[in-house]
Amino acid sequence: MGEETLSKKLRLGVLASGGGTNLQAIIDQCQQGLIPAEIALVLSNKPQAGALSRAREAGIPVAVIDHKTFPDREAFDRAMVAALHKVDVDLIVLAGFMRILTPVFLAAFPQRIMNIHPALLPAFPGVNSQRQALEYGVKVAGCTVHFVDPGVDSGPIIIQAAVPVLDDDDEASLAQRILEQEHRIYPRAIQLYAEGRLRIEGRHVRITPALTAHKQALLNPPAA
Repeated sequence: MGEETLSKKLRLGVLASGGGTNLQAIIDQCQQGLIPAEIALVLSNKPQAGALSRAREAGIPVAVIDHKTFPDREAFDRAMVAALHKVDVDLIVLAGFMRILTPVFLAAFPQRIMNIHPALLPAFPGVNSQRQALEYGVKVAGCTVHFVDPGVDSGPIIIQAAVPVLDDDDEASLAQRILEQEHRIYPRAIQLYAEGRLRIEGRHVRITPALTAHKQALLNPPAA
């Protein structure tokens, strides 16, 4: 990772446990040539995960490694690492993967694991982020793409998107509006990585050349 130009398409390993809507957004942009990357493998810990069906439909190799068949988390992670190394992946993308990764997995792919979280980190890490946001009474929520470190949703932030919290929002409506932004920013983060434009400096992720940020603030409720 860095400013160098990558000589080949980035090979992605996607880990998913659920329906795979973020996976679909990534598949679509890879197929359209918007991301200079290819998905080498979609791996799930759940045999019936919808993400597997999406991958098969797109002609992408899949693997199922059921965590319930392993004596501990480390053994499960070693099996995943072996499967991903076998197909020579460059970047790991967590797309609704509902397992906490152990140091075994993190050490195998240092600074090469991305995750998306449905909150504006560092606020509301962990599960039920939309519920946490509503209960806390925030006026702005959103989502975050970040590199994965040993903490829970605590790694260096790559890109964020904000959405207003509406007075009549419930958990489902807020989650849906956030999900629409997830489908925008996750492929974008992968694109920047694939182009060799991301560099981690401590807690900061630098983008080179730098992008011009919009200066207009999002106010909720709007100013008079």
